[in-house]
Amino acid sequence: MDNLIFFVKEGFFHVLDWRAYDHVLFLIALTVVYDFKNWKKIFWLITLFTIGHTISLVLAAYNVVSVSKVWIEFLIPLTIFVTALVNIFYAKTASKDTKTNTNLFFALFFGLIHGLGFSGYFKMLIGSSTTKLIPLLEFALGVELAQVVIVILILLLGFIFQTIFRFSKRDWILIISSIVIGVTIPMLINNWIW
Repeated sequence: MDNLIFFVKEGFFHVLDWRAYDHVLFLIALTVVYDFKNWKKIFWLITLFTIGHTISLVLAAYNVVSVSKVWIEFLIPLTIFVTALVNIFYAKTASKDTKTNTNLFFALFFGLIHGLGFSGYFKMLIGSSTTKLIPLLEFALGVELAQVVIVILILLLGFIFQTIFRFSKRDWILIISSIVIGVTIPMLINNWIW
C-alpha cells in the first residue's frame, strides 16, 4: 500500500510541479478549445496523453528505447508550441470534429515525447526493481488524477471568462493559446539543438 501511495503521489506531483510547468502548458493548449459539455472528449484526450506518457516510461524502464535528453528537452516545448499554434488556426471552428481528431493525435503522440522527458528520473525511482509494471501503472494513475485537476481548473476559468466577462470562445482560445506560445518560445530558444 505504501508503494501505491508513493507512486501515485509521484505521478500526481510530476504533473503539478510548477518548476516543470511544461506538462501544465501542454494541457492548457490541448484543452482550452473545450468546455464542460465536452467532458467525454476531454477525458479521452487526457487518457490518451497518459497512455502515451506511460508507453514511453515502459519502453525506457525496460531499456527498449533511449533518446537523447537534448532532443527531448527541445521536442517537449515544440509539442506545446504546435498544439497552441493549431488552436489559433482552428479558433473559429474549434468545436468541429477535425480539431478533436487532431487533438487526439496530439495527445497520444505528444504523450510519448513527454514521457521520455521523465524517463530518466523514473528509472532512478524504480532502481533495479524487477517489478516495474505495477509502479508504472500507479505512477500513471497519479498523472491521470493530476491532469483531471488541471483540466477542471482550465474549464472553470474558461467558463468564468466566457460567461461572466463575456469573452467569446474564439477570443478565449486565441488569448490563452497566444499566452502559451509566448511562454513556450523562450523554452524553445533555450533548448534549441542546432
